[in-house]
Amino acid sequence: MSRTMEWAARAEHLRGISRKVVIAAVGAFAKTVSSLLNTAAVHNADTLLRLVRSRPNCVPLINVSNHMSTLDDPVMWGFKGFPIFDTKLARWVLAAEDICFKNALYSYIFRVGKCIPITRGGGIYQEHMIEALERLKDGEWLHTFPEGKVYQEDVPIRRLKWGTASLIVRAPITPIVLPIVHHGFHEVMPEKYMFGRRPPVPLWNKKIDIIIGDPIEFDLPAMRQKAISQSRNESFPTIGWPSTPDGLDELAQRCLYTAISEQIRAAMERLRCFGKSFVKSWVGSNLPKSEIKVF
Repeated sequence: MSRTMEWAARAEHLRGISRKVVIAAVGAFAKTVSSLLNTAAVHNADTLLRLVRSRPNCVPLINVSNHMSTLDDPVMWGFKGFPIFDTKLARWVLAAEDICFKNALYSYIFRVGKCIPITRGGGIYQEHMIEALERLKDGEWLHTFPEGKVYQEDVPIRRLKWGTASLIVRAPITPIVLPIVHHGFHEVMPEKYMFGRRPPVPLWNKKIDIIIGDPIEFDLPAMRQKAISQSRNESFPTIGWPSTPDGLDELAQRCLYTAISEQIRAAMERLRCFGKSFVKSWVGSNLPKSEIKVF
């Protein structure tokens, strides 16, 4: 279904009017859930705002975050001061095909809303990963959930899927990679609320915490050389991946993607641990919504 909707993702589709309508509606929903119905506190928002608005020309941005509910995106962008209604600045996001693109109406709305369908289990060389690379080539902002699925338990960040790491390596211009960890969306949209199902509408009077880190530094040339050396001593079963433009075979790619994913996971886990102290500090203040500072 999603393959027939690629035209809806183009900026010139219906002169951009449909995208403006969808982004406005989704933005209003996100603002309502994040800032009106619930209480959101954001740490280091300035870093995200700066990279979204004024990063170097043609340099892409990849956000990586944990995935606590089906509402994480777009509601996490509904905090005060974020330009959620700007269609040009709006993120592209990798979205699960089986959830967001299961019929023609959903496919159209999510495509217009700058979502790229991903088949879970389809591998890093599936069709729409090429589309994600094209967006990065254009210097766009792409949001990913490298855990690959929703996890609502408050536990250490799990082993990440290789898709995000492969985009970092294969992008024509190395993207800025910004980690984000959030907490509270599992209470706004619990997976098992009533009769083992999600609630029909988002819940309210919950606390949402969004911890934004600093860009992750990757020494890709050194990591490539280490992966090549390591791959000579490994014996992973291969499935026929093509070599990368710089000559990495499948075994070397697997070693490289594992190393990059672990570096991302470690950065996200540090944010998760920091977030626990951040939550305690502002919950203990008992400030009303209007006085919670975004910093």
